[in-house]
Amino acid sequence: MLGVQVFVSPMSLSLSLSASSSPSLHLSVSPSPALRLSLSVALHASTTLSLVLSVSGGLASVPAQRLARPGAGRGRASRRGRAGLKGPGRRTARSEPRLRCGRIWIPDREAEAEAETREDLLWAEEAVGDSLQCAHSCGEALLPTSICQLGSALRTAPAAPSPNPRNLGMLPVTEHLLYLLGLEKTAFRLYAVSALVLSLLFFLCRLLIQLLRFSWRCYITCRRLSCFPQPPRRNWLLGHLGMYLPNETGLQDEKKVLDNMHHVILVWIGPILPLLVLVHPDYIKPVVGASAAIAPKDDLFYGFLKPWLGDGLLLSKGEKWSRHRRLLTPAFHFDILKPYMKIFNQCTDIMHAKWRRLAEGPVVSLDMFEHISLMTLDTLQKCVFSHNSNCQEKMSDYISAIIELSALVVQRQYRVHHHIDLIYYLTADGRRFRQACDTVHRFTTEVIQERRRALHQQGAEAWLKGKQGKTLDFIDVLLLAKDEDGKELSDEDIRAEADTFMFEGHDTTSSGLSWVLFNLAKYPEYQEKCREEIREVMRGRELEELEWDDLTQLPFTTMCIKESLRQFPPVTLVSRRCTEDIKLPDGRVIPKGIICLVSIYGTHHNPTVWPDSKVYNPYRFDPDNPQQRSPLAYVPFSAGPRNCIGQSFAMAEMRVAVALTLLRFRLSVDRTRKVRRKPELILRTENGIWLNVEPLPPRA
Repeated sequence: MLGVQVFVSPMSLSLSLSASSSPSLHLSVSPSPALRLSLSVALHASTTLSLVLSVSGGLASVPAQRLARPGAGRGRASRRGRAGLKGPGRRTARSEPRLRCGRIWIPDREAEAEAETREDLLWAEEAVGDSLQCAHSCGEALLPTSICQLGSALRTAPAAPSPNPRNLGMLPVTEHLLYLLGLEKTAFRLYAVSALVLSLLFFLCRLLIQLLRFSWRCYITCRRLSCFPQPPRRNWLLGHLGMYLPNETGLQDEKKVLDNMHHVILVWIGPILPLLVLVHPDYIKPVVGASAAIAPKDDLFYGFLKPWLGDGLLLSKGEKWSRHRRLLTPAFHFDILKPYMKIFNQCTDIMHAKWRRLAEGPVVSLDMFEHISLMTLDTLQKCVFSHNSNCQEKMSDYISAIIELSALVVQRQYRVHHHIDLIYYLTADGRRFRQACDTVHRFTTEVIQERRRALHQQGAEAWLKGKQGKTLDFIDVLLLAKDEDGKELSDEDIRAEADTFMFEGHDTTSSGLSWVLFNLAKYPEYQEKCREEIREVMRGRELEELEWDDLTQLPFTTMCIKESLRQFPPVTLVSRRCTEDIKLPDGRVIPKGIICLVSIYGTHHNPTVWPDSKVYNPYRFDPDNPQQRSPLAYVPFSAGPRNCIGQSFAMAEMRVAVALTLLRFRLSVDRTRKVRRKPELILRTENGIWLNVEPLPPRA
């Protein structure tokens, strides 16, 4: 056996010769990886010749439109030579991208390869014919007939059917889309458009599944909430939206609902957002008494404050809230609050001195909200930062920024399109909000960093000795605070708590104080009784200054303050989102995920809890005649684990301000200016609270 193998790129040629009794010739040609031709010739003893030609390749899978690709197979030499067995002609470089019909056509490499394979098959047919013609010249008369028949069969063989692109995994709509877009059909574009369409269908199916899940959850929630009463809706689309507006009319409408529904009220914000409003102490208890993990504050009503206040006590959740609450509690201990009494007296004196200057005649009408708000800001800035900005006389950038931030947050609540951050921060209000936040944060950060540098340089003991005889402010307490593991609060945490204290402390206290003075001006008999009580405490003193122990000597003044906070709570409601099902006293269940609104205003005006709730009656809180009421019937500072941590601070400041004001001035209501309530972040009025202020002669 003699064997010879020759490999010529890109053609593989295998030749085997046999010199046995039956000589044979085996020829194998592979012009391309997709095509193989085999030829076997055997001469038997009977002098007969047998010839077998086999062709194998992937032509049946080549799409017709690919074989007809313009430019496929071009660039070859003129048809390959027909003399002898020659391999495929040298291929020229593949055609470069060229401009066709106004577009750049990039050749399809796969289509070119398949077209070349087809040409190689034709070359093989020609090569076999040429070889057998040589054999015919040697006297083999049978060979040309056989080869001609074979060549004819190859030429007349029907072409493989062109596969439909739809059978190749492409969608029927793809060709139509390419036609509409005016694009030429290519394999790449067909597959790309199919992929895009399939992706779109997948996205729509996923969206549909989520919508179905959401609809099912809404259906289940509606069924579970069907046991709670609700007022008549405005319509199916708006629900109760727009029925209880943040103004005097809205509060009056709410009072009408409370006259008929005394425990829990279901309201709908639009067609899909249910809110449960709790207006009875027994129904408030399971929610406010739950842990911060089960009933955290809801971001829907507090989220707008996040860029300003950060993760302070008002907005933080979970373990972070618990840790900060433990660290901040000592800052409001009585021993820390007592030195603040001097600041309360000083800031109230500054406000009264301004009132006397403004009094051109015996009586002057002043807006209590405006003046008291500046006084509380002045107080807090001194208690928190030990900083005297003199803001009651001249507005500072920091104080202006706080006032502006409070107003911008309220405005954003009532503009639905501003609820989207991307839209809001492109508006003028959004840019002002960012600038005001930067101003507030810059001031707070500078104070904190300056104190921390001094603390590290001097050491804790030396630093505390330097504070002897001075008031230890809020920042000092936070800088010294450490948890059970000895970890301190970061500068960012301290800033968030300081900003939160400034926000919650000035607005709520100014609202409470303004309404107390309004009620005392409205009921002169109570005002006079408070004045007599204060004069009795101050009898024999040269300085008109209250001390910590004097606060317990003002029981009636305290009763008047509490009744005013009941009738006009600074914060009208707080929100909680239930992370678990919460069972109510009557067996009904608040479903998981529902937002509960603890209506402080509604509870304080519930006729089943407070008879004659519209009447201002300080004797409801007479310590000598206690009434059988639930501790949760009166919650101006909220209740439970997340109640107001600074309520002792606020009550002390209000008692000092009320006592000194009544000691020096007589108040009466300005009848020319009607007071109309306006619940926002706090309970304000539409046009302020204007009172006539009459200076009293000095004490003898």
